[in-house]
Amino acid sequence: MTALAARTMGWGIVGYGWVARDYAAPAILAAGHAVRAVCDPTPAARDAARSSLRLEGGAHADIAPLLADPAVDAIYIATPNHLHRAAVEAAAAAGKPVLCEKPMAATLADAEAMAEAASRAGILLGTAFDQRHHPAHAALRQAVAAGLIGTPTVIRIAYACWLGPDWSVTGEGDNWRADPARAGGGALMDLAPHGLDLAEYLLGEPIQEIAALTQRRVQPYAVDDGALLIGRTAGGALVQLHVAYNCPDALPRRRLEVLGATGQIVAENTMGQDAGGRVTHTDAQGRSRPLPVPDADASPFARQMAAFARAIATGDRETFSAARDLHTMRLLHRAYSEDPACR
Repeated sequence: MTALAARTMGWGIVGYGWVARDYAAPAILAAGHAVRAVCDPTPAARDAARSSLRLEGGAHADIAPLLADPAVDAIYIATPNHLHRAAVEAAAAAGKPVLCEKPMAATLADAEAMAEAASRAGILLGTAFDQRHHPAHAALRQAVAAGLIGTPTVIRIAYACWLGPDWSVTGEGDNWRADPARAGGGALMDLAPHGLDLAEYLLGEPIQEIAALTQRRVQPYAVDDGALLIGRTAGGALVQLHVAYNCPDALPRRRLEVLGATGQIVAENTMGQDAGGRVTHTDAQGRSRPLPVPDADASPFARQMAAFARAIATGDRETFSAARDLHTMRLLHRAYSEDPACR
């Protein structure tokens, strides 16, 4: 990392869809880093990258040029889920650290292979759980750890949106999130990882038990368009999570509640790619007040990219942990496999 310390950190982006274009690439720049190169098989995506970024390493149809570029210090992967494994394994073989979008993979077997490849190569592999880096969630975690609500008992999360069968963002193409072969599942696979990981982050302990019920009730596609999950952490806290692709975006649909023995903290509209939202603490006497949030306007994505760079520099394996992310994948696998509707 000595050589890197003397220059700007360079990223290679694999998959230049809307998340990479609208959030990850701007966040890399906001963190003071550089997007060195991009690869995407779609000509329109490569054109978009060239027009909006200064790509000294170019825009390519495959990953090989990124991995051969010595100025690419880390790889960010935002491809459809079923392509994560091949990209991670290639990056690991090239010795490049990887930040991969959630879910870790389309299948548990792929996720296990990715973790093994990273371990064998000795590279940092992290999943892009940007909710861990939201300033409101950092403030909430600190308040819980400081005992503001006493012993935490329950976390309740609603994280929902509308994703119709024809959903698309200009330049991205068809809606692969509704294709079980490419996505690995539906709303549960796409949205629940954030909630499961966030519960572990806020409480400081993993979920050990989980059950889920899925539905295909509104959207006419082959994956689930909604799910309810319940879980229990190692210490006995309960977790309730509602995720959906069938909730109109104009409705209240992003709410996080942490209930404790002496109070409650509620975060509204904090779960998402942007900063902001509102966080309220209510004590045991029913008195409510806003919870202060330092750096409230800071981008979760920019904070995530900066944190990943620090983890590379310091050798930190706690902020980003392939083992922890693999545990989350196992929870998802168990939730699907034990739901009667998915058998």
